[in-house]
Amino acid sequence: MYGIHHKLRENEVPVLSPKCCPCQLVVMGFKQKKCCGMFSAWIHGDPRKVVYPTDSHGQFCGQKNTPNANKAILFYFNMLKCANPAVLINLQCPTTQLCVSKCPDRFATLLDAWNTKNWEYYKQFCKLGFEIGSKSPVEVIRDEDCPSMIVPSRPCNGLVITMAVSLLFILLLRYTAGVLLWLVVFGVIAAVGYGIWHCYWEYSDLSGKSGANVTISDIGFHTDLSIYLQLSQTWLVFMILLSVIEVIIVIMLVFLRTRLRIAVALLKEGSKAISYIMSTLFYPIITFFLLAICIAYWAVTAVFLASSGYAVYKVTPTDDKCMYANLTCNPKTFSQTNITKVCPGSQCMFAFYGGESVYHRYILVLHLCNLFVFLWLVNFTIALGQCTLAGAFASYYWALKKPNDIPACPLYSSFSRAIRYHTGSLAFGSLIVAVVQMVRIVLEYLDHKLKGSQNACARYLICCLKCCFWCLEHFIKFINRNAYIMIAIYGKNFCTSSKDAFFLLMRNVIRVAVLDKVTDFLLFLGKLLISGSVGILAFFFFTHKIPAIQEEVPSLNYYWVPLLTVIFGSYMIAHGFFNVYAMCVDTLFLCFCEDLERNDGSSSRPYYMSPGLHKILRKGEEGAKSCAAS
Repeated sequence: MYGIHHKLRENEVPVLSPKCCPCQLVVMGFKQKKCCGMFSAWIHGDPRKVVYPTDSHGQFCGQKNTPNANKAILFYFNMLKCANPAVLINLQCPTTQLCVSKCPDRFATLLDAWNTKNWEYYKQFCKLGFEIGSKSPVEVIRDEDCPSMIVPSRPCNGLVITMAVSLLFILLLRYTAGVLLWLVVFGVIAAVGYGIWHCYWEYSDLSGKSGANVTISDIGFHTDLSIYLQLSQTWLVFMILLSVIEVIIVIMLVFLRTRLRIAVALLKEGSKAISYIMSTLFYPIITFFLLAICIAYWAVTAVFLASSGYAVYKVTPTDDKCMYANLTCNPKTFSQTNITKVCPGSQCMFAFYGGESVYHRYILVLHLCNLFVFLWLVNFTIALGQCTLAGAFASYYWALKKPNDIPACPLYSSFSRAIRYHTGSLAFGSLIVAVVQMVRIVLEYLDHKLKGSQNACARYLICCLKCCFWCLEHFIKFINRNAYIMIAIYGKNFCTSSKDAFFLLMRNVIRVAVLDKVTDFLLFLGKLLISGSVGILAFFFFTHKIPAIQEEVPSLNYYWVPLLTVIFGSYMIAHGFFNVYAMCVDTLFLCFCEDLERNDGSSSRPYYMSPGLHKILRKGEEGAKSCAAS
């Protein structure tokens, strides 16, 4: 029970001894129940079975003394089939997998290579022993003797730019917070407006061309996304979506124009706090390292669990109507069974490693337990980061004379306090979130199993439960986030801190609505601007529209895949940096509410906030009350 603001409550006695933490007791008790299953996995498992790629017949790729010793790469005939949610349940990708010596370096289709000289190159990606002419091309594709096409792929990296831009953006907020945030707002409006104009120009240009008036539903689904860009309807849909987004942003800015000035003031104060504690900007690296450890633990345990046993083969049909789907089979005698006649094109493919013992029958349960521990550890890591950052920024706020009264190494001190005194509270809070997330995963599994069911009542019930638990998870995360701030300030336990944070927010609900959400909206616009700018740069890069580096850019058949990857990765990186800023603003906001309730600005009870922040927040509160009264 040790917080940054413990001096305010000197009469309270710590109830949590540093020598014994509840987290240790909980984890040890859970570990005893899990120890047997995890120990058996590490004893019976063979990680080589998962480390080395395995083809459809269960043979290793690239392992010595095997038929595929010189073929270390696994080639998937149809990668799109691996995107099916059933892959997570059946633990197999329903497409032929072949060991090859190298990846394709050119684009070709089966029909093009069938009657050309490219067949000698193309056949190395077909099943061993297949000869041209034994079947028709349709039968070859149905039986997956050869892939329908081969596509070259090359690696690309454009995410480093996002890290530099995000860091520069946060540093600029220290000196030009007001100007920069308004530039972000108008920059987003201008960017969306340009998108609307570009979509209208493309729509007008395609409207007069023959074949461009075909609807999206008429052509169906194609892996070549450039086909959709040749339709006028596609650009019309884009234009409508961007117009709706533009209208929503403008309306929000009009109604929140007075609140934006208050949010800018709070962001300026957050910029000062970060400038005095610059080490907080690099704390996401520690979080990333701890998350990498959690993922490694989960992955290693899952590998040992998945590799304990012998090879199990299952029937993989071409559609879901086959009655023999997912049944075990023997690849040596599969061609002699009646399954190939009842379900044409079905194959006996390697699924996973398992067995018939008691241990193997409960492997799925052990996988679920391993997943639960993983969720718990991930949420604990996130909670530790939030509590650490909250303690560092709270030390800035509760310093009466800034920056002289700010303690030395506030981030390290806050991290030490969180580890030494608050691990039990953090473990308990993260346990609640992990339980809710586990329930949501089970509901997703049940929803997948009931998709083909005719029981509409059951599907409706599952849908309602999914919605309720989604809302519950986000509500618990919101309460936990503020509880960790109160833990960092006062050092109380999780339940007491949660109660104090909840009632403090309820007593200041107007300020919460005015400041917290507006600030989140501004930070979201910043993330949107950064990821959108990097996405536009990547688009010009992949489409060879930058003359200076046009010759160095690789030729891509589907540039949308790396483009979407860059945009998503850019947003996640920007989100990581801006999370530090958001935690700073949330901490200062909660400290401000607590400061107003405990102090009155007199010499005996002075405010800890800066005079400028107190003035503008008081003015914003009076304006909000007058608007509500009118």
